[in-house]
Amino acid sequence: MSLLVNFNQQCKHTANSIAFIEGDRQLSYKQVQQQVTRLCYLLSTKHTNIQRVAIALDRGIDAAVAIFSVLHHGSCYIPLDIKNPDNRLGFIINDADVQLIIGKGACPTWLDQTELWLDINQKIPATTNVTKAPAIKAESLATILYTSGSTGHPKGVALSHRAMANFADWAADTFKLSDKDNIASLAPFHFDLSVFDLFSSLSRGATVSFIPNHLTMSPSRLTAWLQKQKISVWYTVPSILSFIALKGALSDTPLPDLKIILFAGEVFPTPLLKKLCDLLPDVKFYNLYGPTETNVCCYWPVDKTQLHADQAIPIGIPAAGSKLEINQETSELRVKSANNLSGYWQGGQLIPALSTDGFYTTGDKVSVNTVGDYCYHGRLDRMLKCSGYRVEPAEIEKKLQQCAGVTHCAVIGIKDKTSGQRPAAVLTLKDGAVLAEIVNTLRQQLPAYMHPCQYIVLESLPYLNNGKMDYQTLQMQLEKA
Repeated sequence: MSLLVNFNQQCKHTANSIAFIEGDRQLSYKQVQQQVTRLCYLLSTKHTNIQRVAIALDRGIDAAVAIFSVLHHGSCYIPLDIKNPDNRLGFIINDADVQLIIGKGACPTWLDQTELWLDINQKIPATTNVTKAPAIKAESLATILYTSGSTGHPKGVALSHRAMANFADWAADTFKLSDKDNIASLAPFHFDLSVFDLFSSLSRGATVSFIPNHLTMSPSRLTAWLQKQKISVWYTVPSILSFIALKGALSDTPLPDLKIILFAGEVFPTPLLKKLCDLLPDVKFYNLYGPTETNVCCYWPVDKTQLHADQAIPIGIPAAGSKLEINQETSELRVKSANNLSGYWQGGQLIPALSTDGFYTTGDKVSVNTVGDYCYHGRLDRMLKCSGYRVEPAEIEKKLQQCAGVTHCAVIGIKDKTSGQRPAAVLTLKDGAVLAEIVNTLRQQLPAYMHPCQYIVLESLPYLNNGKMDYQTLQMQLEKA
């Protein structure tokens, strides 16, 4: 089961249909295939056995073409967030043990191994003879998506062609995507929501329109863009949708073409979801649940009659053929699915992540309600979800502990009405330490979504009898403050 089978078929059947739109630029399926062929040729001239290729490009047409080229070449793609600090990018490159990095322009300063850099802008022959890639096995790795890690470093989630194709096909069928759809794409390619944007959409001949980054800061302009582009389907995070519900001027900007909104990545505050449903009465909403390791394993078609301000919405029923189990002692959700990861990628090798019977333990506490829907009750560990991103407090704490002037620290999540949670740093400092210098140092070490929204300096932090940090007491103290 190759991830590319349906895309290749669409390139034959809908060759002249538009595949991608980015600003004033657009490519048909035929043009995408031509560009993929040319880049594959360039890849074949660089290395005889490329297994892993990093993509150092902004979300958009060039990055999408690079991803499809890497897959057509029979390799695995590692999408980078090029806005990340240099040290984080360097760690991922070394940990993934990549053989090539596709970027644009001159080799960046953060890359020491300049021989790995491949400029996508360099001239590629219009007519090329590309050696056909070997048949891609279903269990071959298609991508490694790096997320925040509890060890203090990013962690690579390795996904196979089978896993991604299983989800892509389920989503395309469930939401009845077709060549009539224009699908808005906002998710970064290192975020698992992008699997839907790229592979579900193009497997059915739909058009993918990339939302300009700057529109996320202006909900009313984003709404106007959705209207102008005649977007029919959008998969995004609740924090973005919450801003639109509050400030998107939907009363003055009708969206007659919009049929479906899918959301995932964090809890959607029920009052804001209800408000959005009221503003868009003809749109069908779906809550999609699942960690990166399982993609979507559960979903809930939003029943607007069940939206009560004081009740969290369900995560629904099994998706994509998933088998779900609840640990009776801890209430932890376990998932067995064709979507499941192949393992964690660490230090250039694949580390097993599933139990012997093929289940992934999510770390999420759940229950089943009286009508059979699964309901989410938070994490069993300390992981946070911030605007759809997974954030491990331990990774932030490790960077803080390396800052001169910090004696002790703890990172906890505080509630945010639109983005769900935000990390807050609680510190004790050495005499003479300057907090502004610590904040500046951390900003250079972590991506923006991991920056603490508050820094709180205390004389001491609470500890348990065993010497470990008492996070529960600290959380309660801050909530009362």
